[in-house]
Amino acid sequence: MFYYVLKYVVLGPLLRLVFRPRIEGLEHIPDDGAAIVAGNHLSFSDHFLMPAILKRRITFLAKAEYFTGPGIKGKLTAAFFHSIGQIPVDRSGKEAGQAAIREGLGVLDRGELLGIYPEGTRSHDGRLYKGKVGVAVMAIRAGVPVIPCAMVGTFEIQPPGQKVPKVKRVTIRFGEPLDFSRFAGLEDQKAAIRAVTDEIMYAILGLSGQEYVDEYAAKAKAAQAEESRKLPRRSR
Repeated sequence: MFYYVLKYVVLGPLLRLVFRPRIEGLEHIPDDGAAIVAGNHLSFSDHFLMPAILKRRITFLAKAEYFTGPGIKGKLTAAFFHSIGQIPVDRSGKEAGQAAIREGLGVLDRGELLGIYPEGTRSHDGRLYKGKVGVAVMAIRAGVPVIPCAMVGTFEIQPPGQKVPKVKRVTIRFGEPLDFSRFAGLEDQKAAIRAVTDEIMYAILGLSGQEYVDEYAAKAKAAQAEESRKLPRRSR
C-alpha cells in the first residue's frame, strides 16, 4: 500500500515534476508477467526515478547496507526500503550471491518485475563495468525476458558522495526484450552465463553510450581507494 502512495501521490509526481525525465522505449516493458529489468547504476537517484515512471510495480535487489545502517537515519532508511518492497542482498560472498538469486527467483515466480543492477554497485566514475552473472542465472532458470535499461544523466545530478541531487533533466531508456530461451538448462555452465551476462551488458551499453570497462566495479573502486590512500605518503 505504502509503495503505491509513494508512487502515485507523494514521491512519483514530485520526481516527474522536478527532473522531467525523458522516457524512451517504455513499450518494451510487458503489461503483465515476469521479466527482469537490468540497468546501469550511476546514482542513488536511480532507485527512485525508474520505479516512478513505470506503470507496474518493480522490486529491486538492494544492498543489505541500506537495511543495517546505525542510528535514527539507518532505521528510517531501512523502514523506507522495506516499505517499498525492496529485498536486502548480502554481497559478501558466493553463498550470499546464491541467496540473492533465490530471492530474485521468488519475485519472478510470482509473475512480477524484478529490477537488478548487474554491475553489483554504483559506478564511481560514470563508466559501465563488467556485469556479474547472477542476472543470467535468474533469466535462464526462470525463462523470462531481460529488458535492458539505461539511466542517462543521473551521474551528473547525483554522483557518489553527493547527498542532494541537482535539478537537471534525465533520460530513462528501455531496450527491446532479450530472449535467452536458447540457453535453457545451461544456467550451471560458466561459459553460457558469461555469454548471457555480456549480451545484457552490451545492450545496456548501446542504450547508455557509456565507456565500457572489462573489470568488476567493486574491484575498480577498491583499487582507486587504495591509490588514494597511498597519495599522501608519496607527497611527503
